[in-house]
Amino acid sequence: MNQKTTVISPEALRIQQENCQKIRDYWSALGITPVAFVDTYGCQQNEADSERIRGMLEEAGYGLTDTEEGADVVVLNTCAVREHAEQRVFGNVGALVHTKRRHPRQKIFLCGCMAGQPEVVERLKKSFPHVDGVFNTHHLWEFPGLLLRCLTTGKRVFAVGDEAGSIAEGIPVTRQNKLKAWVSIMYGCNNFCSYCIVPYVRGRERSRKPEDVIAECRELIEGGYKDITLLGQNVNSYGKDLGIGVDFADLLEEIAKIPGDYLLRFMTSHPKDATEKLYAVMAGSPHIAKQLHLPFQSGNDRVLKAMNRHYDRAKYLELVRQARAAMPDIVLTSDVIVGFPGETAEEFEDTLSLIEAVGYDALFTFIYSPRPGTPAAKLPDPVSRREKNAWFDRLCETQNRISAARHRAYVGKTYRVLVDGRDGEQLTARTEGGRLVRFSGPDELIGQFIPVRITDSTTWSLCGELV
Repeated sequence: MNQKTTVISPEALRIQQENCQKIRDYWSALGITPVAFVDTYGCQQNEADSERIRGMLEEAGYGLTDTEEGADVVVLNTCAVREHAEQRVFGNVGALVHTKRRHPRQKIFLCGCMAGQPEVVERLKKSFPHVDGVFNTHHLWEFPGLLLRCLTTGKRVFAVGDEAGSIAEGIPVTRQNKLKAWVSIMYGCNNFCSYCIVPYVRGRERSRKPEDVIAECRELIEGGYKDITLLGQNVNSYGKDLGIGVDFADLLEEIAKIPGDYLLRFMTSHPKDATEKLYAVMAGSPHIAKQLHLPFQSGNDRVLKAMNRHYDRAKYLELVRQARAAMPDIVLTSDVIVGFPGETAEEFEDTLSLIEAVGYDALFTFIYSPRPGTPAAKLPDPVSRREKNAWFDRLCETQNRISAARHRAYVGKTYRVLVDGRDGEQLTARTEGGRLVRFSGPDELIGQFIPVRITDSTTWSLCGELV
């Protein structure tokens, strides 16, 4: 793995701008206004990457559509974290052979984390000849040049080498949401959790300069964005590679000084790097949401060590105690993996007991999915899928009970919420802690922070009325 970080030069980015103009000229000569479809799988980082892909496509003269049918270029931005996601992508890629048959000039690209796996690239080369281009996350900034080469030569293009992780500032961004925005503050990961493919496909940690992140956030806030999420595989390790004495808490504090009416969120936090300093910054600013996503993955120390997580149960529980001491009303969410290779029934019980001890507002739960090339994929795994499913069901039942109880505690209280859309007859909104609220009201409220009194609750959402 190439561990060197490359900062893409302004000259190199200007070449890509020129490539965008050449693509415009290409379609103009044909008298065609092309359209593009970008389909995103996986995490918020992929969503942020897709916003840049759409930005480059619009710069190249493409309109955006919400279907692959009739699109002149289709881009699948993929996830490799779980096997199910990969299989779904392969199924959708296979189905595109029919849309391309109906629309022969259609160009199909696959990018994202799956494109960082050599075995996936080989399969695409051999078994999916209708795929015109593949590029991994390190080459995203070069997409206009890859697309231009494909259009003008008719040949397939592959940009999938083990390149250095890169940072490219100034790529155009097309955000689909006018209220909520993703801002990547860093890329890659140094943690190498034994089950995770991300460091192998996204490279090592590399932080953007604080002034670049702050400038992007300022532009969004001044542009009317109300809910901004700072992204990184491990935001808590931000700045360690810069060597300038700025950590994530410092960055968050500086962004929160920007005037405006907005909330800041962030994900994901790794427990090994979470600090009381961060909690103090969160508690001290009305602009920072009192919400923390702190993945624990397992409640058993032996399993945590096998996962290479670099903390134990006691440290994790102490971090939760510190967070709640600083912010008593904080909303806590987490990730948990069921059925890690070698996990026993007794060790799974430790996970259930941790969930009971913490009392999460919500969990993102997964049954372990082996990822080829990771250390965990080589471990013996004697527990049957049937037994893992039974564990998973018990975990979900436990968390659903806790979530329902936590939501019942909202009833009768009034919260400031951001109205973000409509679902049928009701408006939808989010509390500062990210809880979904439904209530009746006019469309004019969309985009505003308003007070809502909670009148009822379910396991997954809240019901309210305007105050």
